[in-house]
Amino acid sequence: MAKFAIGMPFVAIFLIYKYRRRHLAMDKNIEEFLQAHNNFLPIRYSYSNIKRITRNFKHKLGEGGYGSVYKGMLRSGNEVAIKILKNSKAHGQDFISEVATIGRIHHVNVVQLIGFCFEGSKQALVYDLMSNGSLDKHIFGKEGDKFLDIKKIYEIALGVARGIEYLHRGCDMQILHFDIKPHNILLDKNFAPKVSDFGLVKLYPTDHSIVSLTAARGTLGYMAPELFYKSIGGVSYKADVYSFGMLLMEMASRRKNTNANAEHSSQIYFPLWVYDQVSEGTSVDMEEVVEEERNVIQNHLFIHQMCWLTVTNPIWN
Repeated sequence: MAKFAIGMPFVAIFLIYKYRRRHLAMDKNIEEFLQAHNNFLPIRYSYSNIKRITRNFKHKLGEGGYGSVYKGMLRSGNEVAIKILKNSKAHGQDFISEVATIGRIHHVNVVQLIGFCFEGSKQALVYDLMSNGSLDKHIFGKEGDKFLDIKKIYEIALGVARGIEYLHRGCDMQILHFDIKPHNILLDKNFAPKVSDFGLVKLYPTDHSIVSLTAARGTLGYMAPELFYKSIGGVSYKADVYSFGMLLMEMASRRKNTNANAEHSSQIYFPLWVYDQVSEGTSVDMEEVVEEERNVIQNHLFIHQMCWLTVTNPIWN
């Protein structure tokens, strides 16, 4: 007991030292990046400014593993959403990725980063406010049908495809998102979609088709098989295309791809259930689709498929 009592303070001191050293290294990495790229970065806010903009974090919009999001207003009168980062990972690489990526790109279907805050452990990202929130709340929520008809769902899907195409081919570097899912698709006041959350992005030269990754990244249920099974083939932009396909199925069915509460085990994973229905020649009906909306889908489906193939498959070019 005496040895334990004497040793515990030393262990605590050692752990505190390691913790502080790790965070100091992370802070140094981020600060060096900010200084080196100061000429193109968005507005840098102080933490006191962030508190003023959010009225001392009065209106909370949501929370996730990254931290919390608060509503704020700039002096110009523009409403913003401020993401307060809780735990920056990989020596601040997630923060650097977000600022470096969306801080210098502009597209109607990619969320706009207005500014950021970095004061040691106090880190925040400032975006335009998307008044209709994230897509998952509309396609999975009970009130989803009230706001989004099939035509609007189609328009959102096409907008997301355009945003992904811009990331893959519209920039100097190929930007692979690796986390395309309903939660990361934000909707503005007109329900125009914006691809968001760039913490997992990978930048790669446009003339490289295969990306080297040390570990799988993304969200289960949306991650392409090659991220797990190297024998399938190398990882490329097609990982985002796979995630987009999973997103489309969720949008069309208005249900999550994985449903643990399904009546039958064959219905737990929606893509497999759809595959079984198609293989057996059984029609897959969509609920509450009126004839006019059904015609809209049929008229646009072929055009949509051809556009997406042109965007994602080099052989069509």
